[in-house]
Amino acid sequence: MAKLYFKYGAMGSSKTAQALVTKYNYEERNMKVLLLKPSTDTRDGSDVVRSRIGLESKAVVLTPEEDAYKLYAEQYRDCKAVIVDECQFLTPEQVDQLAQVTIDFDVAVLCFGLRTDFQTHFFPGSRRLMEIAESISEIKSVCDCGSKATVNARLDDNGDVVFEGDQVVLGGNDRYHAMCRKCWLEKKKEQEARKNGR
Repeated sequence: MAKLYFKYGAMGSSKTAQALVTKYNYEERNMKVLLLKPSTDTRDGSDVVRSRIGLESKAVVLTPEEDAYKLYAEQYRDCKAVIVDECQFLTPEQVDQLAQVTIDFDVAVLCFGLRTDFQTHFFPGSRRLMEIAESISEIKSVCDCGSKATVNARLDDNGDVVFEGDQVVLGGNDRYHAMCRKCWLEKKKEQEARKNGR
């Protein structure tokens, strides 16, 4: 029986590269794949999924209003797998719709994305995936100190870590840096001390 998979990791952990390699593996066996990308992610163009190491593919764009189940059932039933990049931007309803695709069509749905935002809070799509995915796995990333990176630290134009603001601000290495929680908290303490003149 097919499953709903959630493969999460911090920024720079090769989530997109792994999504594209997974797509290639299916296609190498002559199986069609539906590659989805939420419309929120426009960094590499509206319909392009691109990894930091240069792999890329065209994707079907899913807006927050669209029904992922209907999209698959009405247009992509010949696809043997559904792969979603940047799945944290899915709505909880879309996660439920994709979960139903696995049940009704016996098709694997593999979701790759972030678990938490720059403040270490769940994205709505990620929360729902944590609640209902049959398979949840972490794609490891490393902090500068050598520990496992779990925090997606957002940086301002001066390279300081940002601790307040909108949940979604698009960016790559210029805007985000993966850190362990200890380094992230130390950075917060250091910046607060500098701000207070201590």
